Amino acid sequence: MKSNESSITEFILLGFTDIRKLQLLFFVILLFSYLLTITGNSVIIILTNLDHRLHTPMYFFLWNFSIMEIGFTTVITPPTLSHLLMGHKNVPYVGCMVQSFMYFHMGTTEFFLLAVMSYDRYLAICNPLRYPSIMQKSLCTLLVFCCWIGSFLLIIGPSVIFLQLPMCNSNILDHFFCDNTPLIQLLCGDTRLLELFGFVTAVLSLLGTLIISVVSYVNIIKTILNISSATGRKKAFSTCASHFIVVSITYGSCIFLYISPSQASKVEFGKIVAILNTIVSPLLNPFIYSLRNQQVQEALKDLLRQVAVFIKSPRKT
Repeated sequence: MKSNESSITEFILLGFTDIRKLQLLFFVILLFSYLLTITGNSVIIILTNLDHRLHTPMYFFLWNFSIMEIGFTTVITPPTLSHLLMGHKNVPYVGCMVQSFMYFHMGTTEFFLLAVMSYDRYLAICNPLRYPSIMQKSLCTLLVFCCWIGSFLLIIGPSVIFLQLPMCNSNILDHFFCDNTPLIQLLCGDTRLLELFGFVTAVLSLLGTLIISVVSYVNIIKTILNISSATGRKKAFSTCASHFIVVSITYGSCIFLYISPSQASKVEFGKIVAILNTIVSPLLNPFIYSLRNQQVQEALKDLLRQVAVFIKSPRKT
């Protein structure tokens, strides 16, 4: 077992295609998407920290969500860009393990944070009078901290079990990054305990947080329907609709990848869904979630005006 385990020092990712022109085309598309993702989420982080009008619990969670999104897509996209540009597909064993762990750690943190944000919107809309006294800065900070720590504690168990199992001689991964589904297929020996831990982790992180989000939004919708003002209903629905879109994209892709029963159907189509989850979703989130918000747009305009004034102002020599 030890000889098999130590014989694999790197993995070979099959990626998207072996056609060089297509690799370069994918590189350009992914690079543009990645830069746009970093820019959009960075703008949210800067605005919500500089503009005092955005110093509210909702925007506190949003800029933390943007930090997590930047980290989540950075774990996957730059290595993929390197593989597409250079044409090589080799990934060191340690690098592959680190990428896999960070991918699931940040992905699980995202589920917890989405659940917290759903609960925040529930309190803001369903209990507006108690909301300021409940969602104080100390509680918001504690909730974000618990999201990161809770995700780590949930992921570390299956990761340790995975590292204890020996690998067979094959080191070929039919994916563009070190996902757990192709990695588990390379393991030798009894993987039932690992698969059980993985399933429990997926249920707790995916379905558990999804239930919290669904219950929150069911109560939110009930409250919104009871609002007498048409303007008030429209504003409330607009705020929650963007959150619901993000939740749908994130949970839909991950449930297909990690809870759907059919493994055979996940090979090629699974790569497409993984692109949706790791690249498209972080790209769309700042635009769906924040940049279409009127308060954020006003803050962005003010920031751009200040930058323009600073550039135009004469500098003392």
